[in-house]
Amino acid sequence: MLVFDLEPLECRVLGCLLEKQLSTPDIYPLSLNSLLNACNQSSNRDPVLSVSEGEVQAAVDTLIERGLAEHWPGRVVKIAHTAKPTWNLSVQEAALLAELPLRGPQTSGELRTNTRRMYPFPDLAEVEGCLAVLMEAEPPLVARLPRAPGAREARVAQLLAGPPVEAGALPEATPARLGRVEQLEAEVAALRAELAELRQAFEAFRDQF
Repeated sequence: MLVFDLEPLECRVLGCLLEKQLSTPDIYPLSLNSLLNACNQSSNRDPVLSVSEGEVQAAVDTLIERGLAEHWPGRVVKIAHTAKPTWNLSVQEAALLAELPLRGPQTSGELRTNTRRMYPFPDLAEVEGCLAVLMEAEPPLVARLPRAPGAREARVAQLLAGPPVEAGALPEATPARLGRVEQLEAEVAALRAELAELRQAFEAFRDQF
């Protein structure tokens, strides 16, 4: 089964694109600068980030490679998501999937409140119905977390970055993460070999005197 393994900033970029399409359609698609500002804005974000234009561009490039975003040519190149047609999302589902990467796991009530600028859910029943669709997607796009001790309600988390990590647990090793670890290990081994060669050359040079 396909498992999503987007990086946190890639999730933030995708969430911002979904959010701005629904909340401010007159300025959508977004220029790179507008997308940067959306990623770094202090309201409706948790955590608040301070990322560079280069970091956002790299995240956009990855989303385009994965078929989740595209460039719109023009005097200023703009960026749009393709998540709604890719995953066949309704407006309500898109609003929920936008909100979760922007502010993290939330209860159904919090989601209803925080998505009002994108879609005004009339009641919790509609929120729950849309969450059920996202949970039953193949692969699932969201999941309900175990209820925390002392909490009245369980929270819902997005699965775009892979399975949610509970407090104190290590992230699940996905193929992409394993590939990056192997690449780093190879680079460290190469650096160690180069250092050993330099040490031998230095010792040979020193022995000449």
